[in-house]
Amino acid sequence: MPENVVIIGSGPAAWTAAIYAARANLQPLVFEGNPYDEKNRQNGTLPLGQLALTTEVENFPSWPAGDTRQYLKTALRPDDPDFPAWVAENKEQPTHGINGPELVALMRQQARNFGTRVESKDIVKVDFRNRPFTLTAHDGQRVHTHTVIIATGARANYLGLPSEDKFKNRGVSACAVCDGALPRFRNQPIAVVGGGDTAVEEAAYLSKFASRVHMLVRRDVLRASKIMAERARANPKIDIRWNTEVDEVLGDDKKGVTALRVRNNKTGEKYELPVAGLFLAIGHTPNVAFLEGQVELTPNGYIKWTTLARTYTSVEGVFAAGDVADDYYRQAVTAAGTGCMAALDAERYLGHHGLI
Repeated sequence: MPENVVIIGSGPAAWTAAIYAARANLQPLVFEGNPYDEKNRQNGTLPLGQLALTTEVENFPSWPAGDTRQYLKTALRPDDPDFPAWVAENKEQPTHGINGPELVALMRQQARNFGTRVESKDIVKVDFRNRPFTLTAHDGQRVHTHTVIIATGARANYLGLPSEDKFKNRGVSACAVCDGALPRFRNQPIAVVGGGDTAVEEAAYLSKFASRVHMLVRRDVLRASKIMAERARANPKIDIRWNTEVDEVLGDDKKGVTALRVRNNKTGEKYELPVAGLFLAIGHTPNVAFLEGQVELTPNGYIKWTTLARTYTSVEGVFAAGDVADDYYRQAVTAAGTGCMAALDAERYLGHHGLI
């Protein structure tokens, strides 16, 4: 028998979709990804999504402040092989908000509480040309399903420096809105890499908290629109450094990032730039390669929502949720919202076609 709904992904969109689908008695099956795949680790696409790479989450509703450890120990299952080590070991937690991995682990557990089945495998191939749809996992497992919710997210683009990877979540970030207000960055100089609209937006946002924002632009002009470029030049806290690239992220285990070693790509001059953080604003890559062109994409490579205020894709019965289709907001709470929408859309599709 085909599944009612299969959800591909493991971030807020996927787990919210699973919660809603499970409560609607659709018995959802989630393919959360392969936690042992080295490529997933390098790409930042391990199970639990981008939140697994985030420390403090202060802007998700319902987590204001306080000691969450005891609640986590009762909400999650200590006898479960997936019980988070950071909870069991009482690792340091934020004084405000909640750690990213903890938040998404709670979402995952909530979905499982309602009967969601979880496979820790990657979907590597899909067949949306025939019905029911066929999905193939990395180990050869094949699953047939009436509907699919794609919630595979988008991974931030990084420079690829070993030192950059070393200081992720300790001063290196790809989301100003997520991390910019954290105490480590307040009243400190920070750097933003990029020259497009997103980089200007990130720099402007960070200027509310930082003492100085250095925009490191590898060209001698901004790619941003004229109005955005003018805003960057007019902001007294933003210092634009042209023809500048990062060679190395500097810091230590106690403070995290303390400086950057940068290089002028025209003169070859190298120098150290003291900063408390490095924010990358050089784009995201949606995780859609496994679709092999079977779903229509936007010019930026994201899955295209074909109907206003719906999660419909170009394939009837296939829905998209979260950052894999959203290149504008890219927040945990907005991803969760579209996960809810996708589950409701899938349920109504199944009912309309007499499949449930």
